[in-house]
Amino acid sequence: MSTRTNLIEDQAARFSVLSAGQKRKIYSEVLEVLQYTGARIHHDLVLEKLAEKGCAVEGNRVYIPSQLVSQALLSVPPVTTIHSWDGSGRLRIELGRTYFGPGPTCPNFEDPLSGERRPYRLDDVSTVARVCDALPNVEFIMSLGWISDVSDGLQEVYEFAELIQNSSKPVIAWGFTKEKCEIIHKIAMAMAGGEQAFRHRPNYIFYSEPISPLVCDYDAAEKLIYCAQNGIPHIFSPANSAGATTPATGAGQLVVTLADTLIGLIITQMSHPGACLIIGGTQSIMDMRSMVFAYGAPELSLLGAGITELAEYLGLPAFSAGGCSDSKLVDIQSALEACFSIHAATLSGANLVHDVGFLESGMTGSLPQLVLADELISMSRRISRGVLVNKQTLAVQEVNKIAHHDGSFSELDHTEELRNFSWSPGLMDRFNDEEWKAAGAKSLQERMCEKTRQILREHSGARERVPEKTRQAIKQILAEAEEAVSEKSAF
Repeated sequence: MSTRTNLIEDQAARFSVLSAGQKRKIYSEVLEVLQYTGARIHHDLVLEKLAEKGCAVEGNRVYIPSQLVSQALLSVPPVTTIHSWDGSGRLRIELGRTYFGPGPTCPNFEDPLSGERRPYRLDDVSTVARVCDALPNVEFIMSLGWISDVSDGLQEVYEFAELIQNSSKPVIAWGFTKEKCEIIHKIAMAMAGGEQAFRHRPNYIFYSEPISPLVCDYDAAEKLIYCAQNGIPHIFSPANSAGATTPATGAGQLVVTLADTLIGLIITQMSHPGACLIIGGTQSIMDMRSMVFAYGAPELSLLGAGITELAEYLGLPAFSAGGCSDSKLVDIQSALEACFSIHAATLSGANLVHDVGFLESGMTGSLPQLVLADELISMSRRISRGVLVNKQTLAVQEVNKIAHHDGSFSELDHTEELRNFSWSPGLMDRFNDEEWKAAGAKSLQERMCEKTRQILREHSGARERVPEKTRQAIKQILAEAEEAVSEKSAF
């Protein structure tokens, strides 16, 4: 048996928007900002602990020395695995792996049957979960909406309960306060089979944000501590807007974004060394004509790639955005903008890419847009796999065969064996005009909507596999949450 050494496998095509020197410079400036500009942290216990660690504290402003950042970076785990609650799959968050999924909190929803733009409702959550469950290139789930018809203050709780029961794919949850985080975690533990089972195989990630520039409020700090202490992987990342929450320049935005997220890193590692923290976030510009956060801007792709490279430079996993659009409709604009951001996220190597399926600058969630993005992700991944070069793929023997005999490469066993090297479309059309007309002469938009409706007819999701005991436990958790909200509103 021959032995090969120094073999590089599983290489993916990648691009870089920052040089090594630029990354060093940005990180150096981030350390300068943290140490001499400082950050405002509205949490007395955190301030006290930071003072014990050698930080200068003046009121709620803390000045963080660079050695504290370096210490925090040393304790972040290099790999974190998020599991499906039924054991059917997992996300392995590490260098070189990229996963896609929707985003949360759109107030409006494109009804998948009527096409109507309307407020997002509770029953839409299970619909989104079932479609995500069926799409092969959507690996984690979020709701694509903000529930309008449940008790105010419990939107994120009902969202999580519906998502995790209707799909076996890992969920990214969110919540405004530690109390909501606690309720969500009770549901997650019920699905996992208890606290120890969850710690061994976490089934969700919690997502929260600082306030840019350089502010960590009380609720953000509380959630950081709670997640770190309870073994909950945590995304802590701002949705920064150039010209609004950060300087208008890309480099300035990257400095603020990285500084914001490193504050969260220090708090988590100080609270529980070894806790998983994912940094990054949705980075784009404020359009100065419309004053909207531009989800379809090329800067979203550029800045997302930049923060991904900085995260990789520091050995941290990265959260990014893609598959989203400023268009009000699923149309050519939404397809183009989604395609650019998906491909940039793939080639930059971001670990988790969310907001897939967003329209109207994050104001409307669309399942047909998500279905289209699933195909675009598949295409992007095929490109990122690059060209495999070895004796089998060079196919010199096959060239000799065909060159010396009449025939076609399609007749060779080699072609059949390696057919998986070619990408096969699901939505994109490659038939001739007669075949296309015979199939109904459908546009891409019609095919997307048709596939969405087909999934909803045929794919039941995971709810039937949730044990009855677990469903009842979740109902009880929700009932207790409703009671607590009622009692609070009575005062």
